Amino acid sequence: MSEMQMLLMVITMALVTYIVRMIPLTFFKRKIKSRYIKSVLYYIPYAVLSAMTFPAIFYSTGNLYTALIGTAVALILAFFKRSLLTVAIFSCLAVLIFGFII
Repeated sequence: MSEMQMLLMVITMALVTYIVRMIPLTFFKRKIKSRYIKSVLYYIPYAVLSAMTFPAIFYSTGNLYTALIGTAVALILAFFKRSLLTVAIFSCLAVLIFGFII
């Protein structure tokens, strides 16, 4: 993946997240009282970012096995509620170590 493609992907994710959060502010002048609409609007940015980011995880390393190992390490650490920095560092280290092995 080239630097330009990566930059466009980051810009697209930022715009999608911003637009989704700004839609309620521009269209709804009164406070939203429906719990259902509030919950939908709350989770949309996370769902969109996940849908855009998750497929790229498996192509980021150039090797499917190292990508799976990094993803597994990240999911396990996230399950145990480790910080985002800890998850990122340890999943990158796992990819690096298993990249040398495989």
